[in-house]
Amino acid sequence: MVIRGSYMALDFSTPGAIFLFLFLIGVLNLCFKLAARGLLSALLFAFVLIGAYAYAFWPFNEIDPHSPGLIFSTFVVITALLNVKVVQDGASLALNRSELILVYLMLLIVSALCTMGLSEQLLPMLTALFYYASPENEWMEKLLPHVPKHHILVDDGDNNRSFYEGISQAGHHIPLSAWVEPLVWWGIFLLALYVAMVCTAVILRRQWVERERLAYPITQVPLAMVRGEDSGQLVNSFFKSRAMWAGCSIPLIVGSLTALHRYDPVFSPLQLTWIVPFFSTHTLQLHITFMILGFSYLINTHVAAGIWFFYLLLKIEKAALPAIGLQSEQHIVFGVSDSPLLAYQGVGALLTLVVLGLWSGREHLKNVVLKALGRAPHIDDGDEICSYRSAVIGGAGGVLVMVGWLWALGTPWWISLAFVVVAMLIFIGITRVVAEAGLAAVRTPMIAPDLLIQGLGSQLVGPTGVFNLSMGYMWSGSLRVFVMATCANGLKLVEEMGRSSRRCVFWSIILALLIGSLGACWMIFHTSYKYGGINLNSWFFYGAPSAVYDSALRNMEPSGIDRAGLGFCVGGGAAMFLLTWLRQRLFWWPVHPLGFPIGANSMMDYVWFSVFLAWLIKKLVLKYGGAVHYARSQAFFLGLISGQALCNGAWLIVDYFTGKVGNAIFWV
Repeated sequence: MVIRGSYMALDFSTPGAIFLFLFLIGVLNLCFKLAARGLLSALLFAFVLIGAYAYAFWPFNEIDPHSPGLIFSTFVVITALLNVKVVQDGASLALNRSELILVYLMLLIVSALCTMGLSEQLLPMLTALFYYASPENEWMEKLLPHVPKHHILVDDGDNNRSFYEGISQAGHHIPLSAWVEPLVWWGIFLLALYVAMVCTAVILRRQWVERERLAYPITQVPLAMVRGEDSGQLVNSFFKSRAMWAGCSIPLIVGSLTALHRYDPVFSPLQLTWIVPFFSTHTLQLHITFMILGFSYLINTHVAAGIWFFYLLLKIEKAALPAIGLQSEQHIVFGVSDSPLLAYQGVGALLTLVVLGLWSGREHLKNVVLKALGRAPHIDDGDEICSYRSAVIGGAGGVLVMVGWLWALGTPWWISLAFVVVAMLIFIGITRVVAEAGLAAVRTPMIAPDLLIQGLGSQLVGPTGVFNLSMGYMWSGSLRVFVMATCANGLKLVEEMGRSSRRCVFWSIILALLIGSLGACWMIFHTSYKYGGINLNSWFFYGAPSAVYDSALRNMEPSGIDRAGLGFCVGGGAAMFLLTWLRQRLFWWPVHPLGFPIGANSMMDYVWFSVFLAWLIKKLVLKYGGAVHYARSQAFFLGLISGQALCNGAWLIVDYFTGKVGNAIFWV
């Protein structure tokens, strides 16, 4: 927010988690192995770090306790000192495979809570109504009467001015009391939401991992690093691959040229985006993203073909609908915002994808329920991170708490139930897309608040219901990263752990949820009051909250059921059913229907060409080199993924020391 560099937790690629994991395995674990050779080595390691720490922060009179550099450096020094005692006792702090998996899974969970996932959505939306209200937007006159009587918004009595403008004047204090009740209310809801997400991921794990054998491409980089870890060798074998380093060097060089250009224009950045004409007045964006290229190389060629094929097909449909007079006057913020009818079509297809998936896994789901009820003792759930009984209780309980929460705030109970169920189904659908297609940057075609409010109409939902569901934008809006998908990827890694170690994973996830949410929200809280929210990220502190309240105001206008939109929703579902049937019955069918629900989303403009390139390269490698050469080439594409994360993280550190602002490199 302050450096305004590359996002490290914006999408499901979670470059922040990959970057920290690279540091952990490539540097910290290596140092702990070296220090484990003897007490003298451990003391030398601690002495060097303490010296560097003192040199960096001496004379310790201007230390900011919230500084990321200070926090991280202090952590490293403390572990080095702790390592001296551990080595003295004949052990080592070097992590084994199971411990590394646990660490990475917690990093994934935290990645879904900071920035886009929660913290930068939550706090600004709780405060923006009072700060940005004006006679022109009429928020106070038309929205405030429908705000629930329970305090779910923050009002410090001064229009939350200090949150957005900072506390610069002497004697001003942070109004902590104004935050207590809203955060308690939202804490209850978010805890129920995340528990339901984690439990749903647990319930679906065996069906997706063992029965359907989904690819989980996003887990392949950490999986390769974990498998390369061996207590008998000093350097992780992942870092010994020449092909990996060859792939890693490309985004490092390309990204560094872009970063250096912002320091000195003498460096020329390489072009990665081209615009070409397509259909009618529409154009195609040819954009190369190294992470997407790397992940897409690891998926089935039919899935990759389905992604770029349906993108092009829906691009034509998007241009054709207005030409034949089919348009919608509705306005949606997230999803297929430039074509609401295609948004309805896509969400209908996505919901059908989920329902068909649940139907195909009905035997497994039946076993889960029977095991939870104690009527299937022969079903073994010992390889899960929690028992099926706990997962079913947690999932169902979380849904009921969310429904009750919305009902307590004045939303009709049946609207609350429909909203939560639809939102959970959309979460499952996007999680399925991420697990099978490895799309690190993807959005739902339409979010649950828009589908319920605009599909059913404000007359059914009611004005208070419209407001409450609109506030759901903060946790069900952009959906570029969320806990269920990151947890599902993490559970794929759990396969590498012993059965006896898996039950501690659930409580580690809960711990990560608590640490991640509290830590991220506190950093947003502190930074906003120190620098002023209006001086930070303009989208999170102005654009997104304005979109929420403007949408709520617009949707409160009397409206009935959108028959055209729901018709496209049903049509999209029927088309998805047909495509799935063709895929299963015709062995020669060349494209996977997974791309149909998401193909019209604007995010695909930045993704489809990289998927196409990966598909084309893989087809050529398999045709002329066979499976052996394909297996060998995977290391190169894992290097592309690692290199982009490494470039983003390395330049953030450089910018941190130089004070450079706005040096964002890769954002997809």
